[in-house]
Amino acid sequence: MGTRSRIGIQLSDDSILSVYHHWDGYPSWLGRILTTHYNSHEQAAELIDGGDMSCAWTDDCFRKSDGRMEKKAQYGPQYYSERGENCPPRLDNNSEEFFSDGEEYSYIFRDGAWMCYDMNQFDVEKSVELIEIPSGALAV
Repeated sequence: MGTRSRIGIQLSDDSILSVYHHWDGYPSWLGRILTTHYNSHEQAAELIDGGDMSCAWTDDCFRKSDGRMEKKAQYGPQYYSERGENCPPRLDNNSEEFFSDGEEYSYIFRDGAWMCYDMNQFDVEKSVELIEIPSGALAV
């Protein structure tokens, strides 16, 4: 089951360029992946430039038509474009638009750091809550 999230980068005019991320969007995994492997403006921008993705850090390829699963030569994002889909980044005019899509967690790279927001999607009164990303790199 996916923990849906949105990964964005704040631009100079306060707009946010972002992509959808399907698997393991919770802070103890995706938050730590972002702070470990995509911790500069250039790395964050490159990640987002690839478009919507299943996962930001894996060595799995999408399954072939015969069901085989192949491995990539190195870890990195698994973009939907790898299976022929066209899912480019989305541009929102401000954070209110960015937070309106219904994912469980949202991440914004701003001022040189990742910020994580719990969107409280399963609460009766949905709210946006800034939360801490756990420290420490993952094993991979």
